[in-house]
Amino acid sequence: MLKKRKRPFLVTILICLSFSWGSYSQYPTVKERIINLPNFDKKAIHYGYFLGLNQYDFKFEYINNFYKEFNYKDIIVTPKTGFVVGLVGDLRINKYLNLRFEPGLYYSSRELKYPEFPEFTKESDQRREIKSTYIHLPLLIKVSAKRINNFKPFVMAGISTDFNLSSNQKNRNDNAGNIFRVTDQNLNYELGLGFDFYLYYFKFSPSLRGIFSFQNELIPDADPTSPWTGKINKMLSRGIAVIITFE
Repeated sequence: MLKKRKRPFLVTILICLSFSWGSYSQYPTVKERIINLPNFDKKAIHYGYFLGLNQYDFKFEYINNFYKEFNYKDIIVTPKTGFVVGLVGDLRINKYLNLRFEPGLYYSSRELKYPEFPEFTKESDQRREIKSTYIHLPLLIKVSAKRINNFKPFVMAGISTDFNLSSNQKNRNDNAGNIFRVTDQNLNYELGLGFDFYLYYFKFSPSLRGIFSFQNELIPDADPTSPWTGKINKMLSRGIAVIITFE
């Protein structure tokens, strides 16, 4: 089931990478007759917007190897494809370095399936759906290679913070009332790679991003022995996004 759900998203990634790799393989030899936007990278500040898709997963750290000790299977996370949209602000540092602020809205959904604990009296107790609407605020350093004609590869790295509008952190109900709670803010580090294509009127940039939380997002249930949260020490988000930027 997990493989089937991931397949459309992975196909999208492979298409983007294949397209980018095909261009990259010609990088040293392509000769353009017309150079598009020749002064674009000389601007001190410029703006743009982006669209894309994402999938988020969770990494769990369990208390005292509970699942291994009692031979339980790990919690299964089924990510669903979400969308991203946002704006770009770019500050030129030098020919190869840019500082970027890319505030955006990231919508994602994940389904958790728990092992068959004795405390669960019905099948619905094993499943929890976690929907997240993030206001995503990353600060990134973009490191570019030398531009050859209308093409240029780049890598990115930085930190970000998320404000989760769907966290339920302040909700008094918990999993006993079918409410799975997570923190309303978390911190991440990000890595990415992509390619700039200079078109006649604008710059088009597909990229692949990895988003990795280093802050525990789990809000424990009121009952410390809760089968949903009692045996989890940390729950960390892991996300991947395919983003297309227009500048």
